[in-house]
Amino acid sequence: MTAPAQLWLVRHGETEWSRDGRHTSTTNLDLTDIGVEAAVNLHDRLSDHAFDRVLCSPLLRARRTAELAGFTHPTIEPDLTEWRYGDYEGLTREQIRATRPDWLMWRDGCPNGESPDQIADRVDHLIFRLRALGGRTLLFAHGHILRSLAVRWIDQPLTLGSHLPLGTTAVSQLGSSRGVSTIDRWNA
Repeated sequence: MTAPAQLWLVRHGETEWSRDGRHTSTTNLDLTDIGVEAAVNLHDRLSDHAFDRVLCSPLLRARRTAELAGFTHPTIEPDLTEWRYGDYEGLTREQIRATRPDWLMWRDGCPNGESPDQIADRVDHLIFRLRALGGRTLLFAHGHILRSLAVRWIDQPLTLGSHLPLGTTAVSQLGSSRGVSTIDRWNA
């Protein structure tokens, strides 16, 4: 019998844009010195745990975080790529709200980027595959996609993701209890 799926989520280390609050999807930024140090420190937090698989976004900041944490050959998983922000790439929330005061990415998506429905479909597909595999999976990715994954894991609407802040190099765990999907640890 396959062990129930448990997901360990790790957000990438700090980049210049994450530090400055700029929306970063496909812009392929490396880590800052602070991001490198924090990623190296992840090794001590994760090395005592066994994982059945390690998956990583194809973007540099996530791959570099995985490598610095001691996971040098993660499987690249395209579904872990950050939301495509389209016209909002590189902008801060304040810059966007200067022209769209009521904008909420979780509800409205991004022009010429991905919609909330597209994101929900993408993470639902990934969740279905990971639940079928079972066991413990470590995922290195990005703030908004990991928040989306967490809320869809517990069968909630994507808009709940706006209530789950996730810092750089934060570690979170998703699991289950008595057949119900759970968020066991968040933003640690």
